[in-house]
Amino acid sequence: MKVGFIGLGQMGAGMAANLLKAGHDVAVCNRTAAKAQPLVEQGARLAHDPADAARGSDAVITMLANDTAVEAVVFGPYGIDRHLDAGGVHISMSTISMGLAERLSEAHAAADQHFIAAPVFGRPDAAAAARLAIVIAGAPDAVERVRPLLSAMGQNLITGSQRPRDASLIKISGNFMIASVLETLGEAVALMRKAGIDPQTFLQVLTSTLFNAPVYKTYGALIAGQKFSPAGFAAPLGYKDVGLALDAARSLQVPMPLASLLSDRLLRLLAEGGDELDWSAIAQLSAADAGLGERS
Repeated sequence: MKVGFIGLGQMGAGMAANLLKAGHDVAVCNRTAAKAQPLVEQGARLAHDPADAARGSDAVITMLANDTAVEAVVFGPYGIDRHLDAGGVHISMSTISMGLAERLSEAHAAADQHFIAAPVFGRPDAAAAARLAIVIAGAPDAVERVRPLLSAMGQNLITGSQRPRDASLIKISGNFMIASVLETLGEAVALMRKAGIDPQTFLQVLTSTLFNAPVYKTYGALIAGQKFSPAGFAAPLGYKDVGLALDAARSLQVPMPLASLLSDRLLRLLAEGGDELDWSAIAQLSAADAGLGERS
């Protein structure tokens, strides 16, 4: 298929590379053009702007940091909403708000285009290895048309709804739950360290019995080893996603007291200079609260 790919960060670069490996005709676009060069060397075409990436493509994929970036790419001066052909598909793989997902659905429908929300679960290593879990929501015929693209990037494709906003909310809620795990792991590891117990021993017991799940193994290893840099998922993105959960909760009148706590914890991490750290670095706050020394 002919596809435009916009957003070549830690996740997007690996995803676009897998599309090339699968034999798709890929035009890549990124705000910092230099990040596209490795993909150009692998056979991608460099698109000069979002309009260039969209023009003549069967589908355009966006993998961007936040609502503002997606809005600029879709509705801006070179917006894909005006340059994607009728019948074309916009696949948003970013974590975006329910409100933006609804707005994109309406705008693309008005332009006789299709919109699919397909946010992903997985860190950069999973993106590079095409092992992402992808939550898909959109019109069934459009989803089937782009399934070869999604299959090239992920190993677990989950179609949960025909409403794109639903996939966005599932992803937002999933990230809220990951943040909850980070906080509980941080507190528990601080307790182990204060008691003189090796965090690695604790982690081995934890992940071989009650919590034998990737989220505990991956993040538990980072927290036990205090390996928060380089960031696989930077703290500002985690703060943004917990904020999206709170926004959704307010709109649906669902109290989420733990989400409020997590938002404050991530905000404290950012206020103390943790912008470049992985979001699992909120565990350092628990260590500091326990008197275990200054954050590294």
